[in-house]
Amino acid sequence: MGRDNIADIITSIRNADMNKKGTVRIASTNITENIVKILLREGFIENVRKHPENNKYFLVSTLRHRKTRKGIYRTVLKCISRPGLRIYSNYQRIPKILGGMGIVILSTSRGIMTDREARLERIGGEILCYIW
Repeated sequence: MGRDNIADIITSIRNADMNKKGTVRIASTNITENIVKILLREGFIENVRKHPENNKYFLVSTLRHRKTRKGIYRTVLKCISRPGLRIYSNYQRIPKILGGMGIVILSTSRGIMTDREARLERIGGEILCYIW
């Protein structure tokens, strides 16, 4: 794990998805728990459990692989903000991914939420990642 926890989470999930792994283990922090809860609620992850190991907690997530006629459908995760360049947006300019089919995860003053929730609450924030 490096300094950018959000990029580490996204990279871990993306690598496990590309290698057709069933589970992925992520270090548990408040930010990672909130992001994984959003992924679980939106249907990108099937199951999550908290696993203690040597006085540290890890989130063990079961990935959902969707099959299509041409093969397995890949989940695309893309980091937007990074420690050297933070990207902020107000609620009116939050991008719609694939015309609303994808989701944008934002860090707002009211916690981490999706783009739909941020638009309903009329609140902007830092754009963390895109998922479709």
